[in-house]
Amino acid sequence: MDQNAQETWINKHVLAPIMKVVNTKPMNALKNGMVYALPFIIIGSIFLILSNIPYAPVAKVIADSGWAAFFSQAYTVSFGVLAVWAAIGIAYCYVRDEGYEALPAGLTSFAVFLLLQHLSVASPLVAATAKGGDLHKYTANIDKLPHAVQTLMNADVTGVISTTWLGGQGMIGAILIGIFTGIAYSKMLKAGWSIKLPEQVPANVAGQFTAMIPAGVIITVAMFIYAFFDKVLHADLLTEIYHLIQTPLQGVSDSLPGALIIAFLVPFFWFFGVHGGLIMGAITAGLLIPNTFDNAALYKAGKLSLENGAHIVTNEFYNNFINLTGSGITIGLVVFTLWRARSVQLRSLGKIEAVPALFNINEPFLFGLPLVLNPMLAIPFFLTPVIVALTTYLVIWSGIVPPLNGVAAPWTTPPIISGFLIGGWKMAVWQTITLLISTAMYFPFAMHYDKMLVAQEHANLAKETDAA
Repeated sequence: MDQNAQETWINKHVLAPIMKVVNTKPMNALKNGMVYALPFIIIGSIFLILSNIPYAPVAKVIADSGWAAFFSQAYTVSFGVLAVWAAIGIAYCYVRDEGYEALPAGLTSFAVFLLLQHLSVASPLVAATAKGGDLHKYTANIDKLPHAVQTLMNADVTGVISTTWLGGQGMIGAILIGIFTGIAYSKMLKAGWSIKLPEQVPANVAGQFTAMIPAGVIITVAMFIYAFFDKVLHADLLTEIYHLIQTPLQGVSDSLPGALIIAFLVPFFWFFGVHGGLIMGAITAGLLIPNTFDNAALYKAGKLSLENGAHIVTNEFYNNFINLTGSGITIGLVVFTLWRARSVQLRSLGKIEAVPALFNINEPFLFGLPLVLNPMLAIPFFLTPVIVALTTYLVIWSGIVPPLNGVAAPWTTPPIISGFLIGGWKMAVWQTITLLISTAMYFPFAMHYDKMLVAQEHANLAKETDAA
């Protein structure tokens, strides 16, 4: 099978089905809705760093002054309620894309998200007095207390919103609720299920009445679902989603095979001209962001370790290693073009790409070199992210460097700086090593490609000279 036939087969049988799924309305709503959470993730990460300065004397001063508690409060209501932003944003984007006023749909989704979970905190005193808890030494003989006191100690606190499901643990539930709310809300509006008011009524007032029937129907159905899970299954929907769907999927995403598949598919899509970063980011965000959240919670509690359940593969693993300096980790190609390239084409493009690469942007190479559909550079383009993913996974798994701390550095943060933010000085050193891995991978292939371009340029110059 020749190259054109291979490309045709892959486009038809591999890319077409994937793109059909990626371009569906729910996937677009998921991709666009999660964007609304990014500012709060980054803002929360700043407060997470401030409340956990990785330098003991400074950290002690902040804690003793009481400011660590204030920083933690800001973290809790920004990064800490990640699932809230997802539930609202996804439903909002779905209905907006259908051409309707979208904010009521987002608020409806939020209401359903709260409705489908128990509004209680399970036995907080039991948790506090468990072995190892702060109060255990005072209540080791709780069984000798009067029965009424024991009952009080074991009671749930009701009528409160538990932060358990507002963060990473509630993410898959929030995604599903946002999508289904957006679908149901849009379909009811399309079917004319709304209250029509006279034209004299102000538009902002009329708009709320338009939302009343769809919102009412969705919330009522959600109430019956909650009642079924509560009375029949003695559970709530978010808990079941977490245990049956989210936990297994997070396990897959946090595995070495999962990391390698993600690392391979990003350049694979790009090679055929499809934005691999956006596709894989949309597919993996719902799983990798909760991994980030779990690590952030452990870091905040001072318990960040694999033994305590920290994840190796997080959203920062994806952004700051798999996509370091751009899809394909092309910094090695930049180094070659600036240092050893002899062809005019590579030298020129290297100067253009040098600065964007520092901010993890490499479209000048992807389309200008190009890397898209370029068999000469396909091997390092495909393999470099896979090798970096493999080695990064192993150095964390083996304890050479600690797990990523849950801080969400913006994807445009320059290398080494981002490594320090997301994992301390050891991660910054390791990120430096990954840049050297990229250089070693690209150099031999770039040298061969450069020789070919030099020959072509000389041939073209000879033709122009003969023609003159």
